[in-house]
Amino acid sequence: MGHRKWSAPKRGSLSYLPKGRAARQTGRIRYWPSLKTTGPVLLGFMGYKAGMTHVFMVEDQAGSPDFGKEIAKPATVIDTPPVIICAIRAYTRDNYGLKTLTETWMKNPPKDINRLTTPPNNPNPENGFKKIEENLAQIAEFRVLAATQPRMAGVPKKKPELIEIKVDGASVKEQFEYVKTLLGKTVSSTDVFKEGQYTDVIAVSKGKGFQGVIKRWGVKIRDRKSRKTQRGVATLGPWNPHRVLYTIPRAGQMGYHQRTEYNKRILKIGTNGADVTPKGGFLRYGPVRGTYLLLNGSVPGPAKRLIRIRVPVRPPKRVPEGPPKIAEISLESPQG
Repeated sequence: MGHRKWSAPKRGSLSYLPKGRAARQTGRIRYWPSLKTTGPVLLGFMGYKAGMTHVFMVEDQAGSPDFGKEIAKPATVIDTPPVIICAIRAYTRDNYGLKTLTETWMKNPPKDINRLTTPPNNPNPENGFKKIEENLAQIAEFRVLAATQPRMAGVPKKKPELIEIKVDGASVKEQFEYVKTLLGKTVSSTDVFKEGQYTDVIAVSKGKGFQGVIKRWGVKIRDRKSRKTQRGVATLGPWNPHRVLYTIPRAGQMGYHQRTEYNKRILKIGTNGADVTPKGGFLRYGPVRGTYLLLNGSVPGPAKRLIRIRVPVRPPKRVPEGPPKIAEISLESPQG
């Protein structure tokens, strides 16, 4: 028999390097999809992660072995209180990308905004609209500044988040008329998404602190009689080149990274949180009181983390028509 060369699979993915801490706890959306809709729409929303449960639903994905059968699926509950559209922002585009042309604030912004930033004194939306109208030919896109209302959610804070959401669909002129009607109003998740729709979620994952190579990279624990260490990587590389390559698993920060998860289906949108709150409330969150989204599967981050939800950038081609038929949502206490 010939000599068989020893080999081992690569442990862990290098796609996510560097594994540094996220710059901020609120996820940043770097790309928005382009939609061909008849009218202007908001491309995203946000909410607070309450926790997970499981649902019994009829599988409606054609081609699935369980098609037409009742199956159990894990689901995440996102608490989505309405947001206030505090300002609209107009962008122009040049060779270097987008540039802010102007932004127009609502009259009498919510008082909690002062905990976060200093809004303009006595803003006059009409003057802002006039400036936008004069430069409408140069404008490439509109975005709104939406403020969350954490007092209406189960998070122990008062300071809102101010999040930028892109407006897309139809022409720029129609988008301008649309954002004019939004300024100063509250928008609910039911105005942006519908049941059965696919979405992308952007959030900062749970922080794990400084971890070793076994937990951080999933390398194999060495033999009990191995030299020097068991919970370490066996070799740091060859003699040449005279340095430790970036591809070698090392200890370091794990978790608290921004992550985007694609194509999470909305199983249900409800206005009464009691329909999904388990007995005794969600652990480390409490009861959901208002509007919520029930998403298929898990999402990054711990309870109370802000989750940004976006219209999908690469939706699946074969999508079931309409919302799924849910037979039951488990409300059993997670503590027994």
